[in-house]
Amino acid sequence: TKPGTVRTLFDPACGTGGMLSVSEDYLRQLNPGAVLEVFGQELNDETYAICRSDMLLKGQDVSHIIWGNSFSEDGHSGRDFDYMLANPPFGVEWKKVESDVRKEHMQLGFRGRFGAGLPRINDGVFLFLQHMISKMKPVGDGGSRIGIVFPGSPLIAGSAGSGTAEIRRWIIEHDWLETVVALPDRLFYNTEIGTYVWIVSNRKSPTRLGKVQLIDARDFF
Repeated sequence: TKPGTVRTLFDPACGTGGMLSVSEDYLRQLNPGAVLEVFGQELNDETYAICRSDMLLKGQDVSHIIWGNSFSEDGHSGRDFDYMLANPPFGVEWKKVESDVRKEHMQLGFRGRFGAGLPRINDGVFLFLQHMISKMKPVGDGGSRIGIVFPGSPLIAGSAGSGTAEIRRWIIEHDWLETVVALPDRLFYNTEIGTYVWIVSNRKSPTRLGKVQLIDARDFF
């Protein structure tokens, strides 16, 4: 709420920059004196170009929008952010970058981004969340909050000991998962699968520690 407050926001699958733009508009409504610096990365050439053009028109630093694959070419390595948002592609294989991801997983472990485990090769959404968790600010510096749109698979997929289950266990045991919101069906264009928003944070309020809030919003549309 303070005038002149500066915050950072990152989207690792930013597309044409819609989430970044809406976030900036929303923050301006809440606090006209605040500044939101936005950062993004996008693999598709056309949507990357549109995003940079949009950020240029809005007066943002277009050098913060990076082209490339977030898993194999982290364009914001070494950075951390106050807030992160993503609507990553569902059910997309990560086979093209499998060697890079597995190499980081095996050689760096938790010093890298994918130490907790690797999901199924045909569903890379949990790689995005691990990538974002690696960019959370330390709690002593204020911590971070993440909002990510998921299909149902991260909630239920994977038998005990599998990569998906181990990632889920790692998140819950660190008490980072704050809320899961079940969204109405057919809310997203061209898909009828159930979608969920996960809120992940390393700065939970004291009343939320050790708890996960589940919100059934399927009838709110």
